[in-house]
Amino acid sequence: MRSRDVGGALRTCLRCAKSCGRQGRYNIPELAKKYKVYALDLLGFGWSEKAIIEYDATIWRDQVADFMKDIVKEPAILVGNSLGGFTALFTASELPQLVRGLVLLNTAGQFSDLNIKPVINNEKSAINKYLVNPMKQAFQRVFLGILFWQAKQPSRVKSVLKSVYINTSNVDDYLVESITRPAGDPNAGEVYYRLMTRFMMNQSNYTLDSILQKLSCPLLLLWGDLDPWVRPAKAVRIKEFYPNTSIVNLKAGHCPHDEVPELVNNALIDWLTSLDHEASFQMAQT
Repeated sequence: MRSRDVGGALRTCLRCAKSCGRQGRYNIPELAKKYKVYALDLLGFGWSEKAIIEYDATIWRDQVADFMKDIVKEPAILVGNSLGGFTALFTASELPQLVRGLVLLNTAGQFSDLNIKPVINNEKSAINKYLVNPMKQAFQRVFLGILFWQAKQPSRVKSVLKSVYINTSNVDDYLVESITRPAGDPNAGEVYYRLMTRFMMNQSNYTLDSILQKLSCPLLLLWGDLDPWVRPAKAVRIKEFYPNTSIVNLKAGHCPHDEVPELVNNALIDWLTSLDHEASFQMAQT
């Protein structure tokens, strides 16, 4: 596990991400002027260990929870983008005593689709167990192995980043290297395979609507409206499910914190300040 701890101790922010250290390059220094900031790479991503385990949302939830209990040692604001956002949301809903507030930037996760019929699991049948499933897994390994090799090439990484940044000026070699270097870990290919075949294929086990039903803290959505992967309608739907939500729309792509950092920092600090004022007012009333 890799983390960074910077800044003062007025309030605590924990940023959860697939690879947080370098994509937080424009945010962490500003936040650290007033807040104690921790940046945590999720297990299997960034500079954290490429553990050969069965990846599941509960793995990252427990990682964040353990980090907060052992290192942070006080309720914190969780901040996350994409899969890091989903992990922050899941953690906040499952362990509300650890979380003062939640900030999501173009979060991953999906809503349940009532029109999709549940898949019947026939894996226990002999033909599936001894013939179909082994052949399926062998094909997946070959296909995903080729896909991973292509995906970790610097030129491919830069191309994908440019497709999800509207202003590509911050898509530089420093950012590309922060993705390609961890991908060179000997276990990275196996982690990629497990993520794609286990976690990504089983997201329906953790739908956003079911998670939001358990959420109890204030929520801020900092949303890149021009994201080709996660559309702004998702932010609107989240607010419909969870009214204690503030939305700040940004003219940016999938990673607004790195693309328009000044706008993100200002919006985040304004929201944190409002939380502090509200907490002070409530204390004065007691």
